[in-house]
Amino acid sequence: MRISFLLAFAVVLLSGTILVATLPGDDTAARAKKLHFGAIVVDTHDDTPQRMLFEGAYDLGKRDAKGHIDIPRMREGGLDAIFFSIYAPTSLTGPPVVKRSLDLIDAVREAARKYPDDLMLATTAEEVRRAHRQGRIAALMGMEGGHMIDSDLRALRMYAALGVRYLTLTHSKGTGWAGSSGDTGKNDGLTDFGREVVRELNRLGVMVDISHVSDQTFTDALETSRAPLIASHSSCRAISNHPRNMTDDMIRALAKKGGVIQITYVDTFLSQELYDAEEAIRDERRARMAEIDKKFAEDEARKLEEHRNLRKEYDSRMPAVSWEKIVEHIDYAVKVGGVDHVGLGSDFDGATMPKGMEDVTQLPKITEALLRKGYSERDIRKILGENLLRVMGEVERVSREMNAPGQK
Repeated sequence: MRISFLLAFAVVLLSGTILVATLPGDDTAARAKKLHFGAIVVDTHDDTPQRMLFEGAYDLGKRDAKGHIDIPRMREGGLDAIFFSIYAPTSLTGPPVVKRSLDLIDAVREAARKYPDDLMLATTAEEVRRAHRQGRIAALMGMEGGHMIDSDLRALRMYAALGVRYLTLTHSKGTGWAGSSGDTGKNDGLTDFGREVVRELNRLGVMVDISHVSDQTFTDALETSRAPLIASHSSCRAISNHPRNMTDDMIRALAKKGGVIQITYVDTFLSQELYDAEEAIRDERRARMAEIDKKFAEDEARKLEEHRNLRKEYDSRMPAVSWEKIVEHIDYAVKVGGVDHVGLGSDFDGATMPKGMEDVTQLPKITEALLRKGYSERDIRKILGENLLRVMGEVERVSREMNAPGQK
């Protein structure tokens, strides 16, 4: 990226952190604010529906002291479109996982019904744009984990009819038809049924999401899909060697197919130092998490609260990560895959955020940082949301072609 000499700012390097010293006449902050609040800002992964469903005191329409997302803070942070995550743990299977999926979908739809002046349920790129023109936040849904379809294409079709617009093929464990990045020592790909799932997603106009999948499943999905794919919340493995992140070759292949890597803000995905420290206590932490899950198996609200408390406890012992690492990953992904193939997928309300990105109100920092790095306003708009909307439009086009008369 070219840094124009017309940008009046000084860059100071201090302890590896980029600090910006504003010079007289520098209007970058004002330009960034205008750009951010004029663009369509899309976030492809937020775990807030669990709070909607299980925390009785939580109200999406009111500013909340916990978590990362609510309508007042989305307004303050300039977030225009949010993919609410429909998530269930991989331990939940069969009819119970389908019921939980439907309950979470209903929670999102009810939020849109309850706050019609602020939210608009959206299922297409054009509906996202319409919501933006009307001054409303587009509420979309993505399903995090192929286990939630219970190996049944009928369930997948039902979810699509209710508004789900991407399916993450796996979560932390394989589904039996797709391998997960969480399957240590394995690299399973798609089975014949897994390829059927991808083709049916194409036909339904639902994006194929390869965050959480094994490297082989990524390759198989890329080969099978007629439409571009997304990584709804992943970052760059070259910077942090987390298996959930993408290698340079994966980013290039995703881009060649027309897809987008949505850079996530999860602190361990951003920093190699933190990832290594987390790995050192991984077994201990998982054991304690399992104890919480067992103890509060019948109390989802308490379970979520205890999960948050445990994250805070361990976070206090871990190396700090700055929000600027998000920008580093964005910049790296742009260099590898091109500016048309990078976006934002926070994982708000589902993970620990870096310092300085404590909630959605901090989003304008990203826009200003990119502007100061020399990115054009046009390219920043792409990263903030236009790239994802382009993929949605292409997925919709493929769906229309597959459903045209005479097609099987």
